[in-house]
Amino acid sequence: MRLRVVSLHLASIFFYSTVSAQEPRRTGFFDLPDTTVPARVWALGAGTVAAYSGSLLVLNKYWYKGYPRQPFHFYNDAGEWLQMDKAGHVFSAYAYSKLSRELWRWSGLPRKQQIWIGGLSGFAYQSVIEVLDGSSANWGFSWSDVAANTIGSAAMIGQELLWNEQRIQFKFSWSPVRYPDPVLKQRANGIYGVNALEQVLKDYNGQTYWASLRLAAFFPEKNFPKWLNIAFGYGADGMYDAFENAWEDNEGKPVNYTHIRRVRQFYLSPDIDLTRIPTRRKGVKVLLQALNMIKIPAPALELTSGGRLRAHAFHF
Repeated sequence: MRLRVVSLHLASIFFYSTVSAQEPRRTGFFDLPDTTVPARVWALGAGTVAAYSGSLLVLNKYWYKGYPRQPFHFYNDAGEWLQMDKAGHVFSAYAYSKLSRELWRWSGLPRKQQIWIGGLSGFAYQSVIEVLDGSSANWGFSWSDVAANTIGSAAMIGQELLWNEQRIQFKFSWSPVRYPDPVLKQRANGIYGVNALEQVLKDYNGQTYWASLRLAAFFPEKNFPKWLNIAFGYGADGMYDAFENAWEDNEGKPVNYTHIRRVRQFYLSPDIDLTRIPTRRKGVKVLLQALNMIKIPAPALELTSGGRLRAHAFHF
């Protein structure tokens, strides 16, 4: 039902833009038009549907492959992984929403329509993944995931409507984690993967999620450089299962590593808003938009939930 409503909403936007837009002035392919260009609206709409459908088919085939299916059900995972997975949902929804909003600038649609389409596209994409989870025996439809998705998309929409820019940007960083204990290494390989791409996506012990604030936007009287940000990060360490460090091995024997403390990590670090680097090259601007989702390596202060404070020459 929800997908049907979204489809009707998008169809009405396409129809409105086609019949009501004035003939725009001639623009180059990479130029952002001042008025709606119906052909671009249709192209972006079709491309969005194709990209979303293709990625969901890939997820359904490879991510869920090998896991048993069962009737749609709910699952409360709010307490898992020290909420690192929820931070991932916030970041992913924000990133999808921001990317979609940037793409819809190319259409020439009115600004608010671009913002709402972008934000709702990111939320809808994440919601469909949640529905797939609801049909898998290993997961379930999670309302806390939906809440995190809402926060991510709302953060993009709210800032655009309030400030017409992203003063607070959500970012991601990852560092490889060494597991010298052979038991822990086997466990990490089993749940986090063995290659770098799998580990970037799955190894919560190596991930950090950031909220990066542009100082010049919040303190204009201080004359901070426009590209200078301060970033607040959240990470976690010592996790080898969802709730506690106890699991069963491949032979069904219990393994107890609850003596390893699971800790939350809070970071403070300088950052750079790459989109504020001046350039006239449109390709470079697009590249900087994409790279700006990644937190640059920089000095950082770390405070753990265990009360440990330490400084890092570089943290990524």
